[in-house]
Amino acid sequence: MPQGRLTDSSGDKGINASFLGILSGMTRKKTFHQFDYYVLLFFAMAFIGWIWEVLLFLSTEHAFINRGVYRGPYLPIYGVGGLLLCFLLRSFQKKPLGVFILSALLCSVLEYFTSWFLEFLWGIRWWDYSGHVLNLNGRICLAGAVTFGLGGTALICLLLPFYEKQYQRISPKWRIILCIVLLILFIADATYCAVGPNTGQGISEEIGQEAA
Repeated sequence: MPQGRLTDSSGDKGINASFLGILSGMTRKKTFHQFDYYVLLFFAMAFIGWIWEVLLFLSTEHAFINRGVYRGPYLPIYGVGGLLLCFLLRSFQKKPLGVFILSALLCSVLEYFTSWFLEFLWGIRWWDYSGHVLNLNGRICLAGAVTFGLGGTALICLLLPFYEKQYQRISPKWRIILCIVLLILFIADATYCAVGPNTGQGISEEIGQEAA
């Protein structure tokens, strides 16, 4: 009996070692995969957010307004929000109500913090909800939270499956090239706008005009 247990233990160690080796290889591959997957998702969401706000102002102000801190056609807050929801809520794809509530909460927290940070950094506000119902210091409001909830639900339950199909159609080589090009352009834009952010009528507002 003791000899039999020793043999089983050795076999278990061999199996465990093999399993850990396979798991380690999968982890390394997954990490590489996540780089291009999430970078492209970030820019896709940032671009969709930019389109949304440009169309919103086009319909209300009847003018093209390049929204956001940066000059390029993207709003990073939407990219960051999309990644945050993707990381945290992907497993809730079959629970749209839960995704809606959590998306509204998480994105509102992100929007509030981003508004405060930008104001602290530049002394400028890029949005102000002071005239909206149930707003908090003009940084977030109920209507915005509902919009984020609907957008998050659409992202998790509808857009992510579509995005994954399109992602798989692009060869790994071109995905990496696209990531590098987008990141270089984004870093250059961010560097330029760190000194002179995108401001103007319909884009930003000096905080001296409103109470924080």
